[in-house]
Amino acid sequence: MATIAKGASTAGSAAYALRMFAVMLGVFFLFNGIGKLSWFLDGGVLADRLDQWLAGAHPASRWYIENLKPGIPLFARLVPAGEIAVGVALVLGVWTRLAALVGLLMVVNFHVAQGLMFSTQILTDGVGLPVLGGLLALGIAGDRLPFSVSK
Repeated sequence: MATIAKGASTAGSAAYALRMFAVMLGVFFLFNGIGKLSWFLDGGVLADRLDQWLAGAHPASRWYIENLKPGIPLFARLVPAGEIAVGVALVLGVWTRLAALVGLLMVVNFHVAQGLMFSTQILTDGVGLPVLGGLLALGIAGDRLPFSVSK
């Protein structure tokens, strides 16, 4: 069992751990957003992905995707911009709680559209529970973390 150095507190160690987690999740979001930059010029990429998911969709996912389709031109720009903004905010430690909650909403939207939210696959998907749990933890306790731009 690890011991805490004399004078250090468990709360302080937890804050450093949450800060490291925020940076890691921030890098994850940042590179996911960068990977979707082409969506700014071609919303058809998002439309194609939604059509693929629609083919074998759970009824709730089908309803969700069908209601998203009219907004594809807007969402094709909001998703990469949001992922990049969340990523930068988490890495820098700017508005960490807000960024984590926005990221949580984005991941939930992704999982609902993809249908993972309605299957046991979310329990084994690497972007499922670990990311949702980490974002929830940062949304709850991510305020005033060490090495953050905003305190």
